[in-house]
Amino acid sequence: MAFLTNRLRNNPLGLQLRGQLWFYTKFPFNPKSSDVRSGTYFGCKSRSGKLRKKICLARNFGSGEIPSLFWLSISPRNLVKNLRFSLIISSVFLIVSFSFSGCKGKKKEDSKDLDKIALSYASGFTISRGNDYWQLEVIQAWTGADRIFTYLVLEENAKKPAGDFDAIIQLPVDKIILTSTTHIPHLDMLNANEKLIGFPNLNLISSDKTWKQIDAGKVEDLGAGPSANTEMVIDLAPDWIMISTLGDDLKYLDLLAQAEIPAVINGEYVEQHPLGRAEWIKFTGVLLGKYEEAKLAFEQVENDYLEAEKLSNSIVDSLRPTVLSGVLYQDIWYAPGSESWGAKILQNAGGNYIFSDQKGTGSAQLNYEFVLENALEADFWIGSADFPDLQTMGNAEPRYKAFKAFKAGNVFSYTQRRGRAGGLEYFELGYMRPDLILKDLIKIIHPDLLPAYELYFYQQLHEKK
Repeated sequence: MAFLTNRLRNNPLGLQLRGQLWFYTKFPFNPKSSDVRSGTYFGCKSRSGKLRKKICLARNFGSGEIPSLFWLSISPRNLVKNLRFSLIISSVFLIVSFSFSGCKGKKKEDSKDLDKIALSYASGFTISRGNDYWQLEVIQAWTGADRIFTYLVLEENAKKPAGDFDAIIQLPVDKIILTSTTHIPHLDMLNANEKLIGFPNLNLISSDKTWKQIDAGKVEDLGAGPSANTEMVIDLAPDWIMISTLGDDLKYLDLLAQAEIPAVINGEYVEQHPLGRAEWIKFTGVLLGKYEEAKLAFEQVENDYLEAEKLSNSIVDSLRPTVLSGVLYQDIWYAPGSESWGAKILQNAGGNYIFSDQKGTGSAQLNYEFVLENALEADFWIGSADFPDLQTMGNAEPRYKAFKAFKAGNVFSYTQRRGRAGGLEYFELGYMRPDLILKDLIKIIHPDLLPAYELYFYQQLHEKK
C-alpha cells in the first residue's frame, strides 16, 4: 500500500497499467491540499476496443482532472475514505494486470492473411492488405523513434482480425481532422476535401478547394497554438485525426484514445528521398478508402519528377553552377544538410551545392565566416527565407550584400504563391509536389532545359520598386 501511495503522490498521472486491461487511475488534487475539486470519475475500456463504456471527459469536472477506471465521487468530506478505496481498487487491478500480462496473446503475424504492398521510396511506413481490411504500420514516426504504431482499417461490414492495434478505423469515413498543412494536398488530389471538419489555424491553409469548405462553415478552426484544441477535437468526434510528429499533438494520444477517437501518426517529414514524402499519400489513401486513387496520384507525380530529372542527369560537374542556400538567424547560418530532402532535389536539378560536405538530413549550423569563405563566389542563392525583395533582405542583414549572388541579383525565394490568408503554398504543397520544386530549380540554374516552363513556387528577388 505504501508503494501505491508513493506512486500516486509522485506521478501526476497516477498508475498507468497496460495489459489486456487499459486504464488510468488519477487523483485530481493533492490529498494534503485545500484545493479540492468535486467530480465523478468513471470509464473502462480494453486496449483491443472491447468492454467499451462512456468516458467522462476532463472538461466535465475540473482543470487537470481525467477519468478514472471506477466510479468514484469526490468531495472534501469523504476525501480520505475515497483515497483509501481508490488505493484498494488500484491494488486489485495491479494484480489483475500482472496476471493478464503473462497470458496476453502476441499480435497475429500471419503472412497468408496479409499481403504486403511494396513502396517505391518511402521507408517510414508499410501497407499490408487482408481480405477485407488493411494494416498500416508507422515504423519511423520521428527521427530516432523506438516503437512501431500499428493501425487497422476495416472495410465496410468487415470483422476485426486478431491482434493489438493503436487505432482502428472503420470505412467509410465522413469526418476527419488534419493537423499539418502538408496533409491538405492529399485531400485535394483525392477529391476528399468535404471530409475535413477541423484544422488548427485555418489561416495557414492555401488550398482553394479547402477554402471553399471553410467559407461554407464546414471546417472548424481548432486554435492557433502549437497543437489542436483537444476539447474541440473530442466534441467534433471525427472518424480519425491525423497527427504530425512535428507538433505538440503527440502528448494527447492517450486522451484521444480514451475518447475513442482514432489518432494516426504521419511521419512524412522523416523521409529524405524527394519522392518518399510524396508517397505518404498512399497512407492517407488507405485511411480514406481511396488507395487506388492515391496510387495513381503518386504515380503521376513520380513520372513527372523522373522525366524532369532526366533533363539534368547528363550535365557534367564542370557545368553545374554553384549554389548557396540558407540564411543567418541569431548569428548562425542555417543551411540544408547534404543528405536532406532539399539538397537532394537541388543535386537532381543539376546544381553544385556549396555545402555538399556538410553531412546530415537536417539543417547544418554554420558560422558566417565559414559561409563567406566557401560561398562568396557562389553563382546562385536559392532558398533565402521569405524576403520580398533584395533591399529588404539587405537591410535585415547587411552582411548578405557581400555575396556575388546577391550583387548579381541571382537570389531566389519560395514566396511566389501565397494562400489568401498569407500562408506560403510551398510549405503546404512542396512535400506532395517535389516535381514542381525540381522543375523550378532546373529553370533557375539551367533555364535552357525548360524554355517554356514558368516558375511555380520560386521567384527572383529584385530591388524594391
